[in-house]
Amino acid sequence: MPTSMTQSRIHRHHWTAILLGAGATIVSLLGSWIPSLWGDEAATALSAQRPLGTLFSMLANVDAVHGTFYFAMHFWVMLFGASPFSLRFPSAVAVGFAVAAVYLLCRRLTTQRTAVAAAIIFAVLPRTTYMGEEARSFALSAAIAAWSTLVLIMLMQQREHRRGLWIAYAVLIAVGTYFFLYVALFALVHLAILLSSRRALAADPKFFRHWIVSVTAGLVATVPLILVAIGERRQISYLAVKPQFGFETLTVSLWFGDVAFAILAWAILLAGLVLLLVHIIRRKPWATRGDAVGPDTALVGPRLEVVGAAWLLIPAGALMAVSVIYPIFTARYLSYCAPAAAILLAAVVHRITAGRLVPLALAVSVVVAMAVPGYLGQRGPYSKNDSDWAAISATMAGSAHAGDAVVFDETASPSRRPRLAMRTYPAGFEGLKDVALKTPYYRSDTWYDRAYTVDEALSRGRFDGITVVWLIEYVSGGRTDTYGMASLQAAGFQVVSERAEHSSVIYTLVRK
Repeated sequence: MPTSMTQSRIHRHHWTAILLGAGATIVSLLGSWIPSLWGDEAATALSAQRPLGTLFSMLANVDAVHGTFYFAMHFWVMLFGASPFSLRFPSAVAVGFAVAAVYLLCRRLTTQRTAVAAAIIFAVLPRTTYMGEEARSFALSAAIAAWSTLVLIMLMQQREHRRGLWIAYAVLIAVGTYFFLYVALFALVHLAILLSSRRALAADPKFFRHWIVSVTAGLVATVPLILVAIGERRQISYLAVKPQFGFETLTVSLWFGDVAFAILAWAILLAGLVLLLVHIIRRKPWATRGDAVGPDTALVGPRLEVVGAAWLLIPAGALMAVSVIYPIFTARYLSYCAPAAAILLAAVVHRITAGRLVPLALAVSVVVAMAVPGYLGQRGPYSKNDSDWAAISATMAGSAHAGDAVVFDETASPSRRPRLAMRTYPAGFEGLKDVALKTPYYRSDTWYDRAYTVDEALSRGRFDGITVVWLIEYVSGGRTDTYGMASLQAAGFQVVSERAEHSSVIYTLVRK
């Protein structure tokens, strides 16, 4: 009977994890099609749509660290297309898997109520809902980080039949690193968790040796990626151009992503720190009513707060330390630490409310309510880096005619060029002549098109027979670029109209 009851509870927890994960996926999916795709997502979309042969050629030159993700997205796009909703759908699903893992992990180390609270808080964190609607690998890296940590805790708490789990653990470390290089830092996170759990290690002297073998096997398998990443490190040299360790970055962007939410989160975390100091001063054990490990554990695992703190701080500290020598840090790279922020918030809320249902539910409700404004802001049409490519395409669809020429501002950085509007939202440009195109992205050694200047295109006769040109200029800081305008006017084209979009201006030029 006890065994039957235990199995029933385990089954119930699995269903709870599935429901929480499904709910989180829906939260991330809602409105995900509204924001215009932006530069990083364009890299995903264009890389995924090119033939596999040219994809591998491109990866030999740039973006090798994203190669596994692009490869997976290639087949996804083949099946479901490259609409914003389709491109972002896998990230929303990954958030669901991450939330399920957070619940199961917390349930093994604390109470049911706290585990549910952690899962809900993680699902609504602004950082989570942002990566859940972005066609990049950040949500997937968070899911793999969460599941690898869950498997580690399972290994610490189970006494038998662990070979399959050790293999799964090594595979998660390897696959996670191939999808996002910095998942490799979880070797340090997990080492810290193990060193904090001397009781569990003492009960099984061979455990640490098994962990060393598994994590080494996982990391050795990623050596080819690491070597290629070192060779292509120039791609992130731009991180040295502007400071990456500003106050707002460290307090808001790193784990929370919204100022108002960050203020609440830090208030909760500081309250937890005060409680900890009070316990230390009074020499009381750090425990409250309701603390308990999960129903299916054989050994007491690490403290939930230790797991959260190691997960939150070690990757950030490691990247910042290396960035003193060479720039490898930006806040978005630590999106996979968002689960740890939620775990710590839930742990502190549990302490403050002593695990009582009504106060705990009210506290979680406040957190959810504070996340709503940021969530709605993320789903505005220009919320992705001020990108307005969808609006550009819509304007062109309603105004341009087949046979007209289109010229794009090529002076902006590759990830901001208006040309990407045509590649990410092609419907609005059907029938138009891309007179400056030199090498299309799918034949290029990088992920974007290469173009002639307007003068070069004119000298090649690209404008012969053209009477109408649509010139799309990039706008930054209130200043509109003038790329190609003088050359077009010298060739006899005159501006007859202009329309301002969010981050661009569309000019109509006619030659009579």
